[in-house]
Amino acid sequence: MQRLNRNDLCWCGSGKKYKRCHLDQERKLYKYEEQGFIIPPLNIIKTPEQIQGIRNSGKLTKEILNMVGERIKSGITTNDINQWVSEFTIKSGGIAAPLNYEGFPKSVCTSINNVICHGIPDATVLKEGDIINVDVTTIFEGYYSDASRMHIIGKASENATRLVKEAKECLKIGIAAVKPYGGLNAIGNAIEEYCNKLKYSVVRDLGGHGVGLKFHEEPHVNHFACRGKGMLLMPGMVFTIEPMINEGGYECDTLDDEWTVVTRDGSLSAQWEHTIVITEDGVEIIV
Repeated sequence: MQRLNRNDLCWCGSGKKYKRCHLDQERKLYKYEEQGFIIPPLNIIKTPEQIQGIRNSGKLTKEILNMVGERIKSGITTNDINQWVSEFTIKSGGIAAPLNYEGFPKSVCTSINNVICHGIPDATVLKEGDIINVDVTTIFEGYYSDASRMHIIGKASENATRLVKEAKECLKIGIAAVKPYGGLNAIGNAIEEYCNKLKYSVVRDLGGHGVGLKFHEEPHVNHFACRGKGMLLMPGMVFTIEPMINEGGYECDTLDDEWTVVTRDGSLSAQWEHTIVITEDGVEIIV
């Protein structure tokens, strides 16, 4: 287990007061480790100042998502969405985190129908009945926030509409499973249990992630059931929950562009995403 240092988890000052707080926290963590929890790297615990910075970033990400929701419709291209996001982000003083991230060429991810995630905007025209995930990650004043929403273009099939609705329910269920000093694996256990009843599958090759000071941080968040309790969830941890739910099997493939991830069987996929922070008494949805 990683030992606490003077800057970890404790803002109570110095001297005897600090030492007492330090020892109490260390004893508490050892007890959780004995119960089977994995103790997180303590440098991923955000300070109150950092959390406020992430909230400010999340406010801009929400504004961008709202803007896209007001404009998206049949007949527009995914390149149009990219242009909207780019212009709105720059005008607001932010930076679109996906642009040039490990070679990603656009400012937003647009994933249509059987595309699970990381779809690259292009000249594809949205048509009646499509479902599309728009995934926005924003850097604002040095802090990152990440969220995505599904959109139904016009009137979609009953199956597509139901998948979008239930994928959103999976996100709610995953967030409800988060408890301060609970286990990270509770998230995937709750989501997959729900999906099994619906005969849907949960993507296993991709998951949520820590976020805030970087685009991707620890912990990795599985949305499917795993053995054990997993990492201990501690106040100050910030991460995304973003279950990717498939109508068919969970297997996926990455296209030749090395980004676009699709369902192997061609079935529909849907995803919703929030960035959350764990508090002392629950969870706050940042965006």
